[in-house]
Amino acid sequence: MKIEKYILAAVTTSPERVPSGTAVFHCKTEEELQKICANLEAILDGIAHELDPGLFIIVKH
Repeated sequence: MKIEKYILAAVTTSPERVPSGTAVFHCKTEEELQKICANLEAILDGIAHELDPGLFIIVKH
């Protein structure tokens, strides 16, 4: 079995909302959140998806 889709990281302004088990990046502002997501997309070759205001996941498709 080959796993092709998975969560690479979570990026949030509310760290208490993210469960353990994945890399979590804590941001203080919305601007920092957007910058970190853009950088992680490029570095990890993934896509950022907003789950809720202040909470993104970076996934590999």
